[in-house]
Amino acid sequence: MLPAFPKSVRAEAVNVADALPRATLEPAGQFDVEVAGERLVIPDRIYPVEVPDRYESWSATQRLIADCLYTRHHDGRVRERRARLIVEDLSPWVVPFVVHLVGEYVLEIVLAIDERLTHISTAGSAQQRAYGTFAAANPRFLELTTARVISYWDCYYRRQFPALVDYPPHRLITAIKKAGGAAVDATAGNAERATPDCP
Repeated sequence: MLPAFPKSVRAEAVNVADALPRATLEPAGQFDVEVAGERLVIPDRIYPVEVPDRYESWSATQRLIADCLYTRHHDGRVRERRARLIVEDLSPWVVPFVVHLVGEYVLEIVLAIDERLTHISTAGSAQQRAYGTFAAANPRFLELTTARVISYWDCYYRRQFPALVDYPPHRLITAIKKAGGAAVDATAGNAERATPDCP
């Protein structure tokens, strides 16, 4: 689970991993993303019970690491509880844990995320910048997540949301992709301004 976190917090991730209750099953599956130039490899599913009482004595970063890991838990109720705790933190390494949840099948989790990402479509907002930077660096991951959103809509939610554009996970992943486009545009604009005019 350590490769799920960047080197800047790896030491604290080691402490968290050592303190987590041992699971009877190994983590299942994984996905990889790029965050600030580092490749992170995040498990699809983990199987330990939730952390013990000493969780409250950990540092804020250690708690955030644990919360991120538990968004990968096999129990959807655990994932939802932990998603609510991390979604408003805009640390670059937290963002992929949130985005991956948007592509899962539990609608309640996505609604909890959507309730908190209220400024993701606001130009220049901190949320748009954080999610846009991630989306711009991980276009294939965003496309795979979009495909999963559409697949789950088609299988489970088409009757409830006849129009795909009204399906909350699709609205949210579309907003994240648009934030990525804004980040690309901003980077291109900065590059143009940095290029000297020809004589």
